[in-house]
Amino acid sequence: MQDGRAPRCYPGTAIVTCGSSTKPRTEHLYRLQLNNFFGMPKNVKSPSFAPQNNALKISRNSMSIEVESVKSSRSESGRQGGASRNGCNTQTGRHVIASQGEFARSRSVFERALDVDPRSVQLWLSYTEMELKGRNVQHSRNLFDRAVTLLPRVDQLWYKYVYLEELLQNVPGARQVFERWMQWEPDDKAWQAYIKLEQRYNESDRASAIYERWVAIRPEPRVWVKWGKFEEERGKLDKAREVFQTALEFFGDDEEQVEKAQAVFNAFAKMETRLKEHERARVIYKFALSRLPRSKSASLYAAYTKFEKQHGSRSALESTVLGKRRIQYEDELAQDGRNYDVWFDYARLEEGALQDLRDEGTSADEEEKAIGRVREIYERAVGQVPPGGEKRHWRRYIFLWLNYALFEEIETKDFSRARQIYQTAITLVPHKQFTFAKLWIMFARFEVRRLDLPAARKVLGAAIGMCPKEALFKGYIQLEFDLREFDRVRKLYEKYLEFDPTNSSAWIKYAELETQLEDFNRTRAIFELGVAQAQISMPELLWKAYIDFETEEGEREKARALYERLIGLSGHVKVWISYALFEAEAMPLPRSQREEDEGEDADEVPMVEGDVILARQVFQRGYNDLKSKGLKSERVALLEVWKTFEEKNGSPDDVAKVQAMFPIVSRKRNVDEESGQVVEEWDMVFADDERESNPTTFRFLQMAHAWSQARKTGQGASVLSGFTAASNPSATETHRDDTSDVASSNGDEDS
Repeated sequence: MQDGRAPRCYPGTAIVTCGSSTKPRTEHLYRLQLNNFFGMPKNVKSPSFAPQNNALKISRNSMSIEVESVKSSRSESGRQGGASRNGCNTQTGRHVIASQGEFARSRSVFERALDVDPRSVQLWLSYTEMELKGRNVQHSRNLFDRAVTLLPRVDQLWYKYVYLEELLQNVPGARQVFERWMQWEPDDKAWQAYIKLEQRYNESDRASAIYERWVAIRPEPRVWVKWGKFEEERGKLDKAREVFQTALEFFGDDEEQVEKAQAVFNAFAKMETRLKEHERARVIYKFALSRLPRSKSASLYAAYTKFEKQHGSRSALESTVLGKRRIQYEDELAQDGRNYDVWFDYARLEEGALQDLRDEGTSADEEEKAIGRVREIYERAVGQVPPGGEKRHWRRYIFLWLNYALFEEIETKDFSRARQIYQTAITLVPHKQFTFAKLWIMFARFEVRRLDLPAARKVLGAAIGMCPKEALFKGYIQLEFDLREFDRVRKLYEKYLEFDPTNSSAWIKYAELETQLEDFNRTRAIFELGVAQAQISMPELLWKAYIDFETEEGEREKARALYERLIGLSGHVKVWISYALFEAEAMPLPRSQREEDEGEDADEVPMVEGDVILARQVFQRGYNDLKSKGLKSERVALLEVWKTFEEKNGSPDDVAKVQAMFPIVSRKRNVDEESGQVVEEWDMVFADDERESNPTTFRFLQMAHAWSQARKTGQGASVLSGFTAASNPSATETHRDDTSDVASSNGDEDS
């Protein structure tokens, strides 16, 4: 053979050889030789010869199995390049041979199979297993040695080899195998297995040396962390610190390397925390976080936050939470830079941090740095200008400028910078398309706080001249009103009404101003100008304000005249109701007739009682007007208020009179000409309408009302019989459907 060993031969024969230099015979010749060798009489009856015959049969079977094994190995090599399809049968044959004590033959079979496929891991494992079952330990060692030499990258062979040596209590041998294995720089599991071997035999120094070799070959953060934890667990704290420090020196201060070494920093800090060295741990955390961008250190920040919650002070914890929130906001802004809600939250976060520093009494440098961070956030935020020229995109954005200006004015007292912020924001807004009144007004209010009234008026004047709108006029008017510049307020109202004469609210506010100034003639003139406008928004509000003004002044005649004018213009049911109630209500004495007595309380104003009769007349006029217009639902609404009025101010007869005016809800059936189907229609039938148009129906409605009232008092049956008897046959036949409908409606005159 190639390794110098003698050829293997089967015992008891010189015909079959198996040396590597012997040329393999064909299967036919091999079987022929076996038949000649085992050629014996088949019918042997001599008892003395039976044992020999049985032995020969066993040998014949063994040789046949061997032939099948060689044949199978050759055929498998040709078809699959060494992969066994009939491996179970082949290995079974080998183990049968071994189980019969024929180890030499079994080895021969395995050797021939290895000649065919020397890289079959399963073949090597089966070979060694056979030897171990036969307690041939040295053979197994030799086989493992040959296997790992041929296949050094197959970890399974190394693990079996090491396990064998340790099982035999040959620790130096196992260590030697590991050393051979480590020369091939295997994966981490192999190094870990080597270290565990040394730990099982309390060889901690050897394990530490293995860790050192491991990190030299594969300097990954997880290896450094495992080494440091190992040194900590065995009580070598200085060595553990040295390991972590060496790891940090190895990775350096580069951002990318520090990001990679976050696990090392975290493990180092946690070790110091377990050792009660909280300041050391805090320094480690801060050192790492100061060299990492906020977006790449989320996990380390989380660990630091947890550390501060457990062992830090309140200020340190707040600082940690602050850093974590910064990372969160930066991540959100990286996804959408125009998310203005996040910018608001971010700016408030930094402003809160600044306030906390001031409350703690920090140094001027720290405070200046905090102010710089706030300004940086605002500058980045206002730099995200909305796209397009639509106002809805600018609504949230413009408040960033306003908050920025307020921060500079209130927190930093940098008034020139605040003024510059307002001016920049005004320049940025496209005023030809839209404007923001709040921006102009807050700028003007800022100038007022700086005691520069001309500058404030100049700002608002420019705003009205450039882009006039209602909010700007209101803001400017309120400013002058607060300054008690009433002449300027009047001029502004005049400009306001010139800009929008259809705005009823402007007319009302202008009149209220004159009322407060007790210039009642100007008030009436303003109201008259307002109601005289051909087109005005919500004129009912202006009329109501005018009437309320005259009522407060005690001018009943003037208020009555206004009601009459308003009825002539609209005739709405609400106007009639308000007019009627106005006549019944008490009102103050006219201002011209009020004379304050010396002993009389000035706060008490003498009142003039209303006229109930005039109120009833107005109700009746309104009812007749609505009746003439054919407005049935409006008539019902007026009757309901009228009934409530009579219940409060009238007699039972007055209430009954109004009650009799309520309609009856009737149901009519008509045949649709197009579809031919019966259609039901609901209608309100008023008694006075039927009295004029159909006296018979009026009599019917009277009886229906009587039946409805009697049913409420429990006498419905007798009244209903009288009603039936009183109805003539023709009327009953004509209105049969209506009668049933009235009965079904239960006489609910409030419907």
